[in-house]
Amino acid sequence: MVELITPNWPAPAKVKAYTTTRCGGHSQSPYNGLNLADHVGDDTEAVIANRTELVETLNLPLEPIWLQQVHGTQVIAGYSKNRGCTADASFSTLPGQVCVVMTADCLPVLFCNRVGTCVAAVHAGWRGLAGGILEATLQRLNMPAENILVWLGPAIGPQAFEIGDEVYKAFVDFLPQAVDAFKPSRKGHWLADLYLLARQRLAHQGVTAIYGGDFCTYTDVERFYSYRRDKVTGRMASLIWLYNDSF
Repeated sequence: MVELITPNWPAPAKVKAYTTTRCGGHSQSPYNGLNLADHVGDDTEAVIANRTELVETLNLPLEPIWLQQVHGTQVIAGYSKNRGCTADASFSTLPGQVCVVMTADCLPVLFCNRVGTCVAAVHAGWRGLAGGILEATLQRLNMPAENILVWLGPAIGPQAFEIGDEVYKAFVDFLPQAVDAFKPSRKGHWLADLYLLARQRLAHQGVTAIYGGDFCTYTDVERFYSYRRDKVTGRMASLIWLYNDSF
């Protein structure tokens, strides 16, 4: 049986959002469970079966708009014709178009507005965060920041995410208060808080209604895939779409 996480945020009823775990599914070791990625070496038929089970479990109106993620800052419109495009975020104002990103330590970020007329899904590892993927998404949504709600999904926690000086510098040079998101671990290395870095970048753009951010994919072995922990592993999916009665 597919195990899902439902975001705890005050999104309008017409906004539907979920994140998968690794529990359930058809993939065998080392992808054990509900691997939804077709680029990590898993058996193709198992991935197809996993994606089919996800669609059926959630009664999705359409096949999700799966992306070719590259740790960049490209944001595309969530149309079915854009399925398979190279991008790290998609947004939609149309009912039934399912925006989705896949992660296994990187941060999935879901957006909606307070009246439920737009949604977005973002893949934000440190490269994407530093490069401005959240800012690029807000630009495409093109509405006042106070109208935006954000949910931070399962990512590697601050006690497990060690990075080097170049990552530290990339964030602090842009936003000096980012120093609060780093703790020294050993010479030239830091423990980084992806959740806090995302909150800071969003707040810098005026977004303050931010929820979630209380998971750790690295330490929660039973529920989550983690690239840092396992190297060869599957991917979870975070999905969001606008619902109406015609679907």
